[in-house]
Amino acid sequence: MGRAAKDLGMGTSALSQQVSRLEGELSTRLLQRSAAGVQATDAGMAFYKQAQLALRHADHAVRAAQQARLSGHVSIGMSSSTSAVLALPFITAMRHRYPDIGLRVVESLSGGLAAMLNARQLDLAVLFETGAAMRWSVVPLLDERLFVIARRDLPEIRLLRTSQRLRLLSLADVPLILPSKSHGLRAIVDAAFARIGSEPRIVLEVDGLAVLMDAVCASVGATIQPGAALGRLHGDSLASIQIGDREARRVNMLASLSDDELSPAALAARVVLRDVAGSLVREGRWPGASLHEA
Repeated sequence: MGRAAKDLGMGTSALSQQVSRLEGELSTRLLQRSAAGVQATDAGMAFYKQAQLALRHADHAVRAAQQARLSGHVSIGMSSSTSAVLALPFITAMRHRYPDIGLRVVESLSGGLAAMLNARQLDLAVLFETGAAMRWSVVPLLDERLFVIARRDLPEIRLLRTSQRLRLLSLADVPLILPSKSHGLRAIVDAAFARIGSEPRIVLEVDGLAVLMDAVCASVGATIQPGAALGRLHGDSLASIQIGDREARRVNMLASLSDDELSPAALAARVVLRDVAGSLVREGRWPGASLHEA
């Protein structure tokens, strides 16, 4: 045991504890200890041979990945606001790094994406709520500040455009266009208003980002959206002001099937997605977003 520990660069006691834990997990004795030394039991020799085989397979997998281009198919889900800023850069990066991987991008509400992930219809999804997670792998991706977005000539907004940030309390009389209560963003907005003892003045509910923004452009009212929603705005007829309240934010989480269920192509896509999101934040191309501090 002493010589083995030295070869592994660790203490004899630490090695002995690891072997004991392994034997406990397997519920069998792997090594027979005596005054003359340590010998492998029959179970130990069987485990040793299979472990060697597993290590060889792992080495082969590494070489295969290095020598051949990865292929396969990956399905990924994003909300409408997230896809506005993330989808195209992600698609471009995947086509550059893994041209043989087929992509399917699904744009839907966060709750719908969660249901599709549970039904194994998606490999990956960017979500805002993961309470229904079963065997998912969930990693915090980034935090997004919320913005009030409206036409510059909307009367209720003119007085608010004097500062770069505003408080939710100042929006109490502003007519708002928001998603319905089934939407995750609506839950965040309602909770933020409740914390300051106020309620949003909602004049219209729309569950699609495109129609919602059309209503904003038509001066039906203002809206509260994450910075990603600004990715599809063109021209300068709309104004956006960041909301300073601490609660006015949402956490983006990268959820996927458990690692043992993901294909090599999906594992590669997950890495690319995190890299692309990080680059967009660092380069200032994701308004109001910051990398999640974990």
